[in-house]
Amino acid sequence: MWDKRLLKNLDGVFFAFILILLGVSLIVLTSASSNVVTSNPYFYLQRQIMWICVGFVAMAFMAWFDYHNLERFSKALYIFMILILIGVLFMPEQKGAHRWYDLGFMDFQPSELAKILTVICFAEFLAKRQGPKMQAWSTFFICFLVVGFPMLLVLIEPDLGTALAFSAILLAMMWVGGIPSKRMIALLIILAILIILIFGVLWIATDGYKHTPEELPIPLPLEPYQLTRLIIFINPDMDPLNTGYHIIQSHIAIGSGGLLGKGFGNGSQVQGNFLPEHHTDFIFSVVGEEFGFVGCIVLLAIYLVVLSRAVRIALNAVDMFGTLIVTGITAIFAFQIFVNIGMTIGVMPVTGLPLPMMSYGGTSMLMNMISIGLILSVNLRHKQIIF
Repeated sequence: MWDKRLLKNLDGVFFAFILILLGVSLIVLTSASSNVVTSNPYFYLQRQIMWICVGFVAMAFMAWFDYHNLERFSKALYIFMILILIGVLFMPEQKGAHRWYDLGFMDFQPSELAKILTVICFAEFLAKRQGPKMQAWSTFFICFLVVGFPMLLVLIEPDLGTALAFSAILLAMMWVGGIPSKRMIALLIILAILIILIFGVLWIATDGYKHTPEELPIPLPLEPYQLTRLIIFINPDMDPLNTGYHIIQSHIAIGSGGLLGKGFGNGSQVQGNFLPEHHTDFIFSVVGEEFGFVGCIVLLAIYLVVLSRAVRIALNAVDMFGTLIVTGITAIFAFQIFVNIGMTIGVMPVTGLPLPMMSYGGTSMLMNMISIGLILSVNLRHKQIIF
């Protein structure tokens, strides 16, 4: 039951900076979408405003809903998640993948919802095993099954970028949930070694990243486009007019912005349509070109405040279930921010992950707002109401 006294617990700074971030996204998207080839130059902006409005309704509902009730439905939610992830594999192929349900009014991407449901179900699993059970090796290995199953289904679509977001959920929630630190450190070392080995094998197989995946002398367990992204990440000049085009144009856009940028609507790479997907995956490049280094720093500062306040909400949660929910959602946001911005400046491979609450996208925006609603639900109930 809702009690208006819960509003006294609201983290006003967190909520205010979410509003600021959404405002910034609309400003940037106004410029980024104005020259996209459609009958209406502001089509994407108008759609984004619509999805933000829908998202606010979803956010308000999730904030009103007592997150403790989710524990009772965690098993049903997990089964539902697995079913929609399996079902999408039988949907018609779009852009070389099976990632979307065509709902008529929108293309729904179930992997976005799956990230939130995985956080909820994994939080319930870890919260119920606090104490001696958390030290058991069986708990450690079951963690990989709980998160690994939906992660594998997303990888099959294929969607490597979103699948990797599940690894952020796994590591952050295991650490906060109480898995022994020695095992977590060992796990991180193993992951680091695997990453080094992957790039080492690619280096050897491509003779220093000088050959495309089709020219590899040995087979590797990745799709050709995934291998291409890894190779182009290191050597974008290998194919500057095709697979390396996105990265090169992003570098030009951000670099040409200088300290203060070229001004709103004056970015040559953006307005000339040289920079692909500048209203979705590469929207940070728009910030860099039109608002410069200062604009990028301001945006990063906004994200830093949002993430730091989310961590504060997690620490102040009334129970471990709430702490883990906020931890998982914060891990998703932090991972996507790091990867998206990283790929635009060339320190991460291109993955197609959107920039949270900035990139255009109906499913992405709706799931972001639902996630914010869950964080607020935990925040509003971090203290018991005294009658």
